[in-house]
Amino acid sequence: MKTKENIFTTKEFLHQTAPTKVIKVNDVDFTYRSFGRKEGIPVVFLQHFTGNMDNWDPQLTDAIATDYPVILFNNRGVGSSKGITPDNVSAMAQDAVDFIHTLGYTKVNLLGFSLGGFIGQQIAADYPELVSKLILAGTGPKGGKAIAQLESHLQKAYVDGPDRVLINLFFSKTPNSINAGEAFLERLAQRDNDRDMPSSPETITSQAKAIINYGSAIDNDNTQLKSIKQPVLIVNGNEDVMVDSSNSYTMLQHIPNAKLVLWSDSGHGVIFQYSKDFAQEVNTFLSN
Repeated sequence: MKTKENIFTTKEFLHQTAPTKVIKVNDVDFTYRSFGRKEGIPVVFLQHFTGNMDNWDPQLTDAIATDYPVILFNNRGVGSSKGITPDNVSAMAQDAVDFIHTLGYTKVNLLGFSLGGFIGQQIAADYPELVSKLILAGTGPKGGKAIAQLESHLQKAYVDGPDRVLINLFFSKTPNSINAGEAFLERLAQRDNDRDMPSSPETITSQAKAIINYGSAIDNDNTQLKSIKQPVLIVNGNEDVMVDSSNSYTMLQHIPNAKLVLWSDSGHGVIFQYSKDFAQEVNTFLSN
């Protein structure tokens, strides 16, 4: 088993050059990259629907890595990780916990984006001793508004072809936001070797089912949100078309120790549109 003392490369290795590593979790190979500071509680990034390690914005991850250890990974069956992707958030959360424990950590910070935010909430509620602080970006609670309407969101996103899907899903329909989206796509393409594998159709189908079931779940008393006792930073754009922005306010109302930050002229991918500002919010939140 690898330990927290030996998984980090020297600090010169950041997002674009950090090597892809493999660790066996319950006899399944999980791929991950670790970089940034060697000391401190690491920030484990939990990825969005269809995304792999190369879908994280290097401008964001490197900015957080200046202050904290950063761990990017592919959950079971995602990207270059092996195994079969579960079709429910609870099992995805358990796989992520097993990965963290296999690395040798007993305390981490979690940064969950979209589907990753669903997983982060589940982990924080089920394993309170493992999670120091939680960042929830572009995400929502069980049964949150419009979460189950994934198919409709995707149909609208594909209206002008697959090359524009991330722009349509993550950014507002304004020149400023669209320009930020184009710059984001350019940054995603900068890593020119050891790139990750795209997720398989089977994985995407399982993730979609997990999202729809999560959005269809009934938690009228917001029991899961109320059980999250860790400090939580909630962030979103003011026009999130994937996970309605009102879900962020719902989480703020029911998580006992939470802070909400919203940016104007932005959508689901606000953390990429305002990556430097967001990273500063994260580093300040984690340091307090």
